[in-house]
Amino acid sequence: MSHSLNGKRVAILVTDGFEQVELTGPKQALEDAGVQVDILSAEQGQVKGWNHDEPADDFKVDGTFKGASADHYDAIVLPGGVQNSDTIRIDQDAQHLVKTGTSAGKPIPVICHGGWLLVSAGLVSGKTMTSYKTLRDDLLNAGANWVDKEVVKDGNLISSRQPDDIPAFNRELIAALSEY
Repeated sequence: MSHSLNGKRVAILVTDGFEQVELTGPKQALEDAGVQVDILSAEQGQVKGWNHDEPADDFKVDGTFKGASADHYDAIVLPGGVQNSDTIRIDQDAQHLVKTGTSAGKPIPVICHGGWLLVSAGLVSGKTMTSYKTLRDDLLNAGANWVDKEVVKDGNLISSRQPDDIPAFNRELIAALSEY
């Protein structure tokens, strides 16, 4: 990258069942730009990624939702994966992190099914977003304007549809972090 983001720190929020490439793709792009990346989950230990509908690799958890503060991060990334997204959306500590991050104007990049957490946290009304196609109705019902594009930026919220969109998602994430 032509610019360094040394000194920046980003949290990636996941539980078991996240779409692995939606964590590893952004994590690698961030680390390549000099960003410290922490994987946060509901519990210490490890979380298991998935490749679509098959279990994949385990990843070390750096901290918990409950023990983390949005103040310590410059952005909060939300990968998808149906199992992960359905579990994380009702976690009050994960909701608190995205609410406080949003209130502080921090970039909140979300991909695929990751938007469910933002729906449950009440953060999508009036926002233009994209997501995996099966979340369209959920986002519309929560007051978002849903569009079918590879990446959408609306204020501090960055959204993408699926793994194929990761290059565009990463570009917007890095650009937003550069401006924050």
